[in-house]
Amino acid sequence: MPEADETLLYLVRHGATPANEQRPYVLQGHGIDTSLSDTGQRQAEAVAGFLADRPLDVVLSSPMKRARETAAAIAAPHGITPGVLEAISECDVGRWEGRDWGAIMEDDTEAYHLFMDDPGTHGYPEGESYADVLDRVGGPLDGVLAGHRGQTVAVVAHNIVNRVYVARLMGWPLSRAREIRQDNTGINVIRGRDDEITLMSFNVRFHLDDAGL
Repeated sequence: MPEADETLLYLVRHGATPANEQRPYVLQGHGIDTSLSDTGQRQAEAVAGFLADRPLDVVLSSPMKRARETAAAIAAPHGITPGVLEAISECDVGRWEGRDWGAIMEDDTEAYHLFMDDPGTHGYPEGESYADVLDRVGGPLDGVLAGHRGQTVAVVAHNIVNRVYVARLMGWPLSRAREIRQDNTGINVIRGRDDEITLMSFNVRFHLDDAGL
């Protein structure tokens, strides 16, 4: 349990959706709002089981279905009703929504290379950059840490949301944020104390390995 002047945050990526499992992989931003796949539901149950024996006071999620369903699974063993944090919905991937990287590289070559070189500066065409996402989600996530002293909070968000926030805590430039792996239901453990926010571990996935997922 955290000390009275600390907040412990589990920042979790949602379980898998059909789009996450599609091959070739297709981009799923905030324009695709689907439920968890069967695998995603098993992942949600696995992370819920992993956190069931740990104290948990508050569960929050993105407003998107895949996050809300994962949050509901995590909250259930604790008798908590999850809240919604509107600001942490997934990145707007613009005109690349629902497209695979091969097709994007072929049809939108210049924008593809600009994005791959630095997604912090060169965002998704007609959508957000990584810097845009961090500007949107950084304050609300900091606010969760500041507003729940003495409590443990689980927040269920998304791949890019988690990547950019973790990158900031690691001191990495957003140009490198794509290197930060975020598996479906991977857990980032973050501690807030006074004005200091510390990343304790990232993409914890023991529950997935134990479940063969």
